[in-house]
Amino acid sequence: MSARLDSAQPYVVGLFRIVIGLLFAIHGGASLFGVLGGAVGTHGGTIAAGTWPGWYAAVIQLVAGGLVLLGLGTRGAALIASGSMAYAYFDVHQQAALWPIQNGGEPSVLFCWAFFLIVFTGSGAFGLDRLFAGRTTATTGETAAAQSAEQAPIAA
Repeated sequence: MSARLDSAQPYVVGLFRIVIGLLFAIHGGASLFGVLGGAVGTHGGTIAAGTWPGWYAAVIQLVAGGLVLLGLGTRGAALIASGSMAYAYFDVHQQAALWPIQNGGEPSVLFCWAFFLIVFTGSGAFGLDRLFAGRTTATTGETAAAQSAEQAPIAA
């Protein structure tokens, strides 16, 4: 059973990345453009351009979420997204109370840790990173065995 689950790992990681990236990008788009209910607390409105930290966070959400969704520059985009959510939790939410359930910071914590996981797992299947990685390794002369060993699932 474990071998069967391991063989599906790249596809599940790819689907996880797509869902997390889509949700994050939608959150940023809602804040910037007022779509899908708009920015939180504005009743369908947007965040004023250039306001700190909300507008900058929304730009990070839209851009990093889009990159993670596409699987392009996945690890770097996920690291920036994870850091922005850690900042959001500690700067905005934790002032209200210690625990995320008390201070409304659960989405920030979940996004932070989900993106942190993506930093280490990479794009998985379905990512554009894999298209460019294939071209890069072909020019460096890396063997197929070295490529497959690098992409092998990590056993627990």
